[in-house]
Amino acid sequence: MSRHTPSAAKTRAAAVSVASNLCLTSVKVGVGLVTHSVSILSEALHSGLDLAAAVMALLAVRKSRSPADASHNFGHGKFESMSGLAEGALILVAVGLIAWSAGRRLVLGETDVRLPMLGAGVMGFSALTNMLVSRLLFRVAKRTESVALEADAWHLRTDVWTSAGVLAGMVVIAVGARLGWREAHHLDPVIAMGVALVILRAAWGITRRSYDHLVDRALPPDEVAKITSLLEQHYPQLTGFHRLRTRRAGPQRYVDLHVVVPGAQSVAEAHALADHLERDLGALLPRVEVMIHVEPEEEHD
Repeated sequence: MSRHTPSAAKTRAAAVSVASNLCLTSVKVGVGLVTHSVSILSEALHSGLDLAAAVMALLAVRKSRSPADASHNFGHGKFESMSGLAEGALILVAVGLIAWSAGRRLVLGETDVRLPMLGAGVMGFSALTNMLVSRLLFRVAKRTESVALEADAWHLRTDVWTSAGVLAGMVVIAVGARLGWREAHHLDPVIAMGVALVILRAAWGITRRSYDHLVDRALPPDEVAKITSLLEQHYPQLTGFHRLRTRRAGPQRYVDLHVVVPGAQSVAEAHALADHLERDLGALLPRVEVMIHVEPEEEHD
């Protein structure tokens, strides 16, 4: 398999997300205007932000493919983390706009919805489409460890949940209209508020993970424990190790540490040991770059 295959898969997945979001945004805007439903228009805004997020993810994964250069010695992996942070900020904007629109309609009493079953049909189509696309994105994001694609996938997965909620609301409003229950129309802005709360929760998770990458937070404790366990297996050859540091940039992991070897060990032997450790760490964690500083035992003491 070519080493470019994971990057090509990320680009294809991001392009699929852009195309699906463009289609869904257009359809939801049209149906939202026809039905006069704030929850459907809120979903249209949600999909519009999903579209913006998908475009950012596509640009980010393309940029992250660029090799290291004189200006970016460690590569361009953090472009994906920046994209994830920006997508989280976009979701927060969506929450504010949805809450304002729904609250305004409740206060003014502008809650009438026309052709609710048309809205229900569009929401069903949206939920199914986004479920399929988000599954694709999650699968590729897991395989390539792409922060940008994971953020985009969570965007679409929240759209599945909120579309399902709006669909249920449209059905209730349609039934209420047939039974003469006018108050059912008030459910529309209430559902929109619920959409905002679900989106807010997703925004927090996406923003937190992206921020951790940008500020060089250490790798998760379970991964650090794996590294430590592997190093301890080499204690017959190592006197010890210290200054273990880890971080992540997009899908790329970075590990550096100092290892202590017996003072009588030759440079060639110490170098061979360092190479062996680098290979083992590379097999232990995907996409990891290792920097090892060797110290003789006497110097360390």
